[in-house]
Amino acid sequence: MGFDCGFIQENNWFRYRAAAIIIEEGYVLLAGNANTDYFYSVGGGVHMNETAESAVTREVFEETGIHYEIERLAVIHENFFKGYEGPIERLNCHEIAFYFLMKPRGSRELNSNSYTLGVREEMHWIEISKLDKYKAFPIFLKDYIKDLPSHLIHIVTNEIDS
Repeated sequence: MGFDCGFIQENNWFRYRAAAIIIEEGYVLLAGNANTDYFYSVGGGVHMNETAESAVTREVFEETGIHYEIERLAVIHENFFKGYEGPIERLNCHEIAFYFLMKPRGSRELNSNSYTLGVREEMHWIEISKLDKYKAFPIFLKDYIKDLPSHLIHIVTNEIDS
């Protein structure tokens, strides 16, 4: 197990993350767990001396039990938010995330047995047309996957100043 590229300094937290956009048959795959009231993208921290591509394939396999292949880098996301639970509660958070569109497999079957911070993660296939009804992060994902751009985009989300 490697060390994530991230740090806490005073009341600030920084993280370098790699995440997946997995779409199968009109559904997007999101994660959740018993400690949260929302869904989040599959992915996690990039380890020291690890590429973002290696990190996303590792994280996807750890969380789904499936070896997905990368189709392309889709989004670079700079995310500023206030931590509101767990070890980052009340911290000013700055996350740089690379979102990779994964190649579809033609199946929503998974072999998930993932845990995060000691809590079992559940994988959820959510119908894209109904995604607006769910609390899901990152915020941009709901609009992004409805009309997938064919080129790399850069998104900045600042929830601290809003």
